[in-house]
Amino acid sequence: MRSDHNLKDLEDIATKLRLHVVNMVAPSGQGYVQQGLGAADIFTSLYFAEAKMDPKNPTWADRDRIFLTTAHNTAIFYATLGERGFFDTERLSTYVTDGSELEINSSERLGPFVEATCGSLGQGLSVAIGCAIAAKRQGRTSRFYVIIGDGEMQEGQVWEAAMLAGAKGLDNLCLIVDYNFVQSEGAMDKVMSLEPLMDKMASFGFACQEVDGNDIGTLLNAYDIARQTKGKPSFIKANTIMGKGVASLEGLMFHQLRFPQEVADSARAELEAQL
Repeated sequence: MRSDHNLKDLEDIATKLRLHVVNMVAPSGQGYVQQGLGAADIFTSLYFAEAKMDPKNPTWADRDRIFLTTAHNTAIFYATLGERGFFDTERLSTYVTDGSELEINSSERLGPFVEATCGSLGQGLSVAIGCAIAAKRQGRTSRFYVIIGDGEMQEGQVWEAAMLAGAKGLDNLCLIVDYNFVQSEGAMDKVMSLEPLMDKMASFGFACQEVDGNDIGTLLNAYDIARQTKGKPSFIKANTIMGKGVASLEGLMFHQLRFPQEVADSARAELEAQL
C-alpha cells in the first residue's frame, strides 16, 4: 500500500528524518551526516509516497522493493525505516553502538525490510536486477528501486549490471543516483568523472531523467514517468546538496564530516524550528 501524504506532509517528514540523522550521528561526532541530510528527500518520496509496502507485513510478496546499495549511508536509511513504522524510532538511539543491529553498513541482520546486504559497493544493482527478472517471470507487478551513490557508479560491476538491465528491458526497475558530486577521495569531477552520464545510461538502454533531488514534488513526478515507461529500465539522476536543510552545512563537501557537539546542537535547533 502507498501512503496518502500531501506534499507539505512529506516535506515535514523529510525534516524529521534530517533531525533523526543529526541526533544519530552526534554522539560519535562523525559519520555520514552530510549524505543523509542531502538524500532525505529521496528517501521520503520513495518510502512515504511512491513505493507499495506494508511495515506490518515486510515480507509481503507483492511489495515494491528498495535497495540501498550505498549501504554505509545508514543514518538516513534507519531514520526512514523507523519513521515509516518498520521499528520503533527509540531504537535509533542505539545507532553504531556495540552490539546494535543498527550497524554502519546495513545488513539483513536488522530484519527482512533490508532487502539485501550491500556492504561492498557496486553490488546492489546486480541483486535488484536478479529480483526484477524473477518478478517478471512470476508475473508480479512489484517495482524495484535502487538508490546508488555517484561515487559508487565508478565501480565496474555497476556497468555490467546496467548492461544487463537494458538488454532485458526491465521496466520494473528504477535506478536512482544520489548525485552529490563527492566520493571518498574528493570531488567527483576531480577523481574520476562520470560524465556524460545521461548519454552513457541512455546507450545502455535506460530511459533517463535528471531532476532536483531535493524537490519532493519533482521526484514524485519522475517516479510517475518511470512507472509509465514500458520496455526500458529507468534512470533518475537526482542532484542533491550535501547538508541540505541545515544552512551552515549546506554545500560542505565532506565524505565524513567531523560533527562537534556545538555544530550538532545548532543543526538540531535549526531543524526543530522548521517543524
